[in-house]
Amino acid sequence: MWKNLSMFGGDEEEHEENLLGDESDSPCSSLSQLQRIYGFAASLLAGLVFMLLSMIVIVRPIKFALLFTFGNILAVGSTAFLIGPAQQLRMMFDPVRVCATAIYIGSVILALIFALGIHSKILTAVAIITEMCALIWYGLSYIPFARRMVSELLIRFCDTEM
Repeated sequence: MWKNLSMFGGDEEEHEENLLGDESDSPCSSLSQLQRIYGFAASLLAGLVFMLLSMIVIVRPIKFALLFTFGNILAVGSTAFLIGPAQQLRMMFDPVRVCATAIYIGSVILALIFALGIHSKILTAVAIITEMCALIWYGLSYIPFARRMVSELLIRFCDTEM
């Protein structure tokens, strides 16, 4: 199911395919389907655990930022086990997602700088809020028409003319 095998005798070439059906030459291509699923589940679960742990220390913005950001990176990166890191990056920098990806990566970097380097609680909180919004907008790009629907709802709710 996950391997292309030549059906006409000759050389039987084995090419690992990712879940999207593309052949992959990535480091993940040496993993079996079950290992990929385990890697995805473990990374996603670890990310969710870190994000939940961050809620315990929400009153400590610097600790919150570190736990939340690390969990976020693990959760977003978990899909690289399924589709491969190269395909993950191609999808992240697809023209539809490039703006949300850039804002997300920028806010992750800023959150870590503000938390670890500057130790500013206010700037860390702003970066985390931006990170969350960018991640939501990024996630919506995978659902057909979701961004347009959310945009229209926000315009409707924020419209001051009645």
